[in-house]
Amino acid sequence: MLCDHCNDRPAAIHLTQIEGNDVTTAHLCEQCAAEKGIQAGTTVTKLPLAGFVASVGQGAAAALPPDADAGSCEFCGATLQDFRDTGRLGCAHCYATFEPHLRELLRRIHGAPHHTGKLYLPATSASPEDPEQHIELLREQLRRAVDAENFEAAAELRDRIKALE
Repeated sequence: MLCDHCNDRPAAIHLTQIEGNDVTTAHLCEQCAAEKGIQAGTTVTKLPLAGFVASVGQGAAAALPPDADAGSCEFCGATLQDFRDTGRLGCAHCYATFEPHLRELLRRIHGAPHHTGKLYLPATSASPEDPEQHIELLREQLRRAVDAENFEAAAELRDRIKALE
């Protein structure tokens, strides 16, 4: 593909600009991009997330389909391969388009596809038989939350204890 500006050199930089519902794509060579003040090369692609996704290894990489036919975003045209290469999605619509693959990636990296919070609540503490035992368990969780300086969780636990007393 040739540069849209000079029609002479091969395009090395592909810009997608989204304004409202209008999508404009420009393909520029490095020289024309530099003339327009667009940074080219390694500074654009070296993102911490890209390195992280690359370093996660075979387990997480297998979560994303390796083939280019895995689909592309209908709004901006980004593919899963673009995400693998840069660590960035093309637009907000990409999250919905690639949701199944991103869920699997998050599950492999974090162990779950959703955020569970900082405070650990054992499954047995949900409804103990003895109300006093339940209050003691909540007090212990309150003490751990204060020690961890998790004051939001501590305030919530304090309110739960007051409601039970």
